[in-house]
Amino acid sequence: MPALTLREVLALDPVRAARPELLAGEGALDRPVRWVHSSEVYEGANFLDGGELLLTNGFGLTDAGDEVRRRYVRELAARGAAGLAVEVGRALPGMPPEVTDEACRLGLPLLALHRVVPFVRIAEAANRAIVARGLSGRRTVVRPWGDDHAAALLADLADGQALNQPEVEARAALAGFHPGPGARLLGVSLHGSRGVGAVDRAVRALGGAGVLRAAFPGDVLALLAVPAAVPGDPVRAVQEAFRGAAEPGATVAVGHAVGPGGWLHWSETLRAARTTLELALTVPSAEPAVPEGPLVTSARALALERELTRGGVAANRERLAALVQHTLGALLAWEAAHSSDLVRTLEVHLRHGCSPTRTAALLHIGRQSLYQRLERIESLLGLEIDDPDLLGELLTAACAHRVVRGTGATRVRGLRTVA
Repeated sequence: MPALTLREVLALDPVRAARPELLAGEGALDRPVRWVHSSEVYEGANFLDGGELLLTNGFGLTDAGDEVRRRYVRELAARGAAGLAVEVGRALPGMPPEVTDEACRLGLPLLALHRVVPFVRIAEAANRAIVARGLSGRRTVVRPWGDDHAAALLADLADGQALNQPEVEARAALAGFHPGPGARLLGVSLHGSRGVGAVDRAVRALGGAGVLRAAFPGDVLALLAVPAAVPGDPVRAVQEAFRGAAEPGATVAVGHAVGPGGWLHWSETLRAARTTLELALTVPSAEPAVPEGPLVTSARALALERELTRGGVAANRERLAALVQHTLGALLAWEAAHSSDLVRTLEVHLRHGCSPTRTAALLHIGRQSLYQRLERIESLLGLEIDDPDLLGELLTAACAHRVVRGTGATRVRGLRTVA
């Protein structure tokens, strides 16, 4: 069967409820839609794989200049996006004329959504239809049915569908997923990986862990069942397996470990992995990047970032900026006038228990240079950074600085909706 088209997506009830108005691209309504996702970010369309319908609330377009808006549309068209749907009437009073003009020029379908409908509802309806169409269309293709069932179940779990335990267990069994007694389940989300090969290699490294895995537009999603026989911390075990299995340049996010009982826990670890991946791709790391190999992180490693951005970056940006200025204003003023790296030095030092040896090694500087930086920090802030009463505030502010700085330019992700 043919893929779901943009015209068919527009006919879905949640989309119709948003009162869509087609402003451009009428001749491209029959192009296939591979996935529907939402994003508040407006740069880096190179993360799209093509065929996505992008939903946005328009926050990032309100203060953007004319050329930035035009470039945003050009980048989406260049990456083969199926269309752009923008909510108007709240953050964005109306569609910017330069966005409409550029979309018309490029033939990119542009929709103005005049009624507020939660994007998750639109994405869930559309992506369920896309997966269902894909499943029915592959019945004549020579490939394991298990892959298809795995993709459908993972999509439902990660998108928080209303399921029940017997249904999930039956669908998991149909996909060949049978977590053994004492197994610990972890969600994993990968970006920049070519297919599911990295997941399969990690599974072998873990001694044949059970797995549900599927490649979606923009990312790979997996649910691993780590056998009870694997010793130690399952999160670290999975991270170590992917450090050896994932391709250089890939980004891997691991959720928290849960027991095999209760499908809600399966959903939670998958959603945590996907949210963590989004943050790993948009927020600069506190520490210098590893020059080779994949970036492998976890939900607990980015727990502070996840809490600071709960509800979305846009909703928290003003609060976070105020926190940063109040706590670290003197450091930021110094860095604006001098070539220094004081804020990152402070955060790395706090994250690693104020250990000079560990901090100096991670920053690739000598201990004497580190001591000079720490003295400068304390002098500018007028406090002792190892004061236990200040550790939480300083670390939170340093992390908030990375979040605000990293997502101020914000980038389009080739990912599904992150809730």
